[in-house]
Amino acid sequence: MHNSLWIWQQPKWPHFTWQAERLAPLVRACTQSQGRLLGMAGVVDADTEARSSLDALLQNILASSAIEGETLNVGSVRSSLARRLGLSADGRPNPRSEGYAELLLDATGNAGQSLTLERLCAWHERLFPDDDFPLLERVRVGQLRGEEPMQVVSGRLDRPKVHFQAPPRAVLEPALEDFLQWFERSRSDTGLDPWLRAGIAHFWFVTLHPFDDGNGRLTRAITDMALAQGDGQAIRFYAMSASILEDRSGYYRILETSQKGGLDITAWLEWFLTTLLNSLEQALVRIDRVLAKTRFWQSHRADGLLPEQVKVLNRLLDGGEKGSEDGISAAQYQTVAKVSKATATRHLADLLSKGCLTRLPGGGRSTRYQIA
Repeated sequence: MHNSLWIWQQPKWPHFTWQAERLAPLVRACTQSQGRLLGMAGVVDADTEARSSLDALLQNILASSAIEGETLNVGSVRSSLARRLGLSADGRPNPRSEGYAELLLDATGNAGQSLTLERLCAWHERLFPDDDFPLLERVRVGQLRGEEPMQVVSGRLDRPKVHFQAPPRAVLEPALEDFLQWFERSRSDTGLDPWLRAGIAHFWFVTLHPFDDGNGRLTRAITDMALAQGDGQAIRFYAMSASILEDRSGYYRILETSQKGGLDITAWLEWFLTTLLNSLEQALVRIDRVLAKTRFWQSHRADGLLPEQVKVLNRLLDGGEKGSEDGISAAQYQTVAKVSKATATRHLADLLSKGCLTRLPGGGRSTRYQIA
């Protein structure tokens, strides 16, 4: 083997190999987290499940675009998804958000249907709506790329550095057909772990780079489809693209390194499984928070709380960026609830007496309160 060869130039391409014993602990960890996630998700009500699914899909769409440096309108994407999930939502959808929503919902909601070239081209068209992209003469929408070399290049024009080069157009169609046949056939391969299959599909398709643009987003949609085929239900609650975005530089680095190596893609699969595990664990935290919130309101549904108190309690229960995981002070309560200082003090005392809040150590102006 010559190190100068791209992976698709290897004589045995695309017969990938990997070190199963090195990946086994990660495969087990993903499977265990998936089982926990399904178990926890199984006890949430239908409305909470739908909203959790909406949040995961929204994260996936926004993150997949952000990986490519594209920023989407959050409200528009949420509105497009919500309508299709039978949920109400503010915001006005636009052609791009509609296209992204249709693509991902088709990939995950209709995962049982075969992935064909026609379906891929239809997905590509959804990424590039005519009335939203005026310079489409540079992108062959819904068609495979042209004869020009497909390269990822940086550096000076006179001394470019080629980070990646895809197979030439002359061999693209048979190579893509090989991938699509493998993708269909491997669904019933009991000897291939579904997590590994998703990682292989991701790497294989992004190597082919069959379109002028949008290959990364299509790759991640195919990955979500493979994950949906493998786990059936858990894909509704986690967002793989969001975890990829958290380590975007690592993502591009491992892809570039693996493109220049041999057919052993253990390093890539290790990165993929680690990122997938992170996504599953983040979903577990979110679902656990949802369940804790449900339990809290079941315990306090008869407390006769005021709207302002409910608003603050929900902020605390949500945690994360939207919440206050380190508790809330009287001044913060006043700001969130939009009440006077005296009213905030009275509300907090009432919440303490009803067992909704507990006072954290400290006193005076620094006193903070958290969910009991």
